[in-house]
Amino acid sequence: MSRQPATSHFRKSKTLCDKYMLGDEIGKGAYGRVYKGLDLENGDFVAIKQVSLENIPQEDLNIIMQEIDLLKNLNHKNIVKYLGSLKTKTHLHIILEYVENGSLANIIKPNKFGPFPESLVPLYISQVLEGLVYLHEQGVIHRDIKGANILTTKEGLVKLADFGVATKLNEADLNTHSVVGTPYWMAPEVIEMSGVCAASDIWSVGCTVIELLTCVPPYYDLQPMPALFRIVQDAHPPIPEGLSVDITDFLRQCFKKDAMQRPDARTLLQHPWIQNSRRVLPSSLRQIGGSIRNIDEDVAVADNNSAENVLGGDRPLEEKSRRDSLATALESTSSDENLSAKNNIAHDASLEGVDTLKDDLLSAKDPTLVFIRIQLLPCLLMMHLLPI
Repeated sequence: MSRQPATSHFRKSKTLCDKYMLGDEIGKGAYGRVYKGLDLENGDFVAIKQVSLENIPQEDLNIIMQEIDLLKNLNHKNIVKYLGSLKTKTHLHIILEYVENGSLANIIKPNKFGPFPESLVPLYISQVLEGLVYLHEQGVIHRDIKGANILTTKEGLVKLADFGVATKLNEADLNTHSVVGTPYWMAPEVIEMSGVCAASDIWSVGCTVIELLTCVPPYYDLQPMPALFRIVQDAHPPIPEGLSVDITDFLRQCFKKDAMQRPDARTLLQHPWIQNSRRVLPSSLRQIGGSIRNIDEDVAVADNNSAENVLGGDRPLEEKSRRDSLATALESTSSDENLSAKNNIAHDASLEGVDTLKDDLLSAKDPTLVFIRIQLLPCLLMMHLLPI
């Protein structure tokens, strides 16, 4: 008997306007889903943000269009690249650069690599700061800097993403009376509605440093509302014990209560914690190629020397590739953190799925965008009088 053609059992892939093939879902957000896509013209992989237009409030649609308007004018190696948009009868599709390693928030999940060692964190934070230097020079405030919005390539290159709540500096005054962002990463002036500014992103950078070191941002043991009041009332967020003098000072600079006293992103790039840990980017980041040392060899080096020296420490290793440094550091991390969970207040826009119960508990407490309207201001003021 003749065999039936195998092709009859294959599922036909979805295509978008005969320009892209839609692949697996790689994320969910408040406004839709994100898919891995394949460009039919050149074979490049892309990320396709699919937004349903059915019953979407005009206000939400305006936010999405604002994100497109901002992204199309940005061009920097540390900013996710906007490639275009397509509209059908039922959906709006935003085509973005595909960043294969996903978010730092996903990488530090307890069932993956867990918290980063102090020596690894500045490799990422320095690139976040470089992206912010560019954004702020363009007059753009991100307003939602956190691990979930920091994407990485397999070479360790950082890309800032999710500009859904970003704003132009000349529009900041119009947005003073709305608290936008994610509670645990919010700056005091944003919570108090005294005016968002570029320094608000710097506060969020400090919270992100703590997130990478501990897997959670400051005040994560509290519900969002009490956390907001602690951010406003405390001299600064709690700083983890056992950190070096340099990183402690870096955090205190980020957490200056007066936004006018906070250093800008360019100034923080010159901070000793960043400078002592930075490496000259290897050619593999500027032009893919070149020899890469075996990771096992680097682990052996780590055994003979201290992990701090291998990762940079007081002795920069310019001849060592960035990929090796990241791989060695990730080998040394631990994923045995126990985290407490609270009630779910929203879905995180960049979680790619939960593999364990521990992840379920963690993601349940990670809200994405929280919009606290001006009507809540009396409640905020009243709670200032109540003990936390």
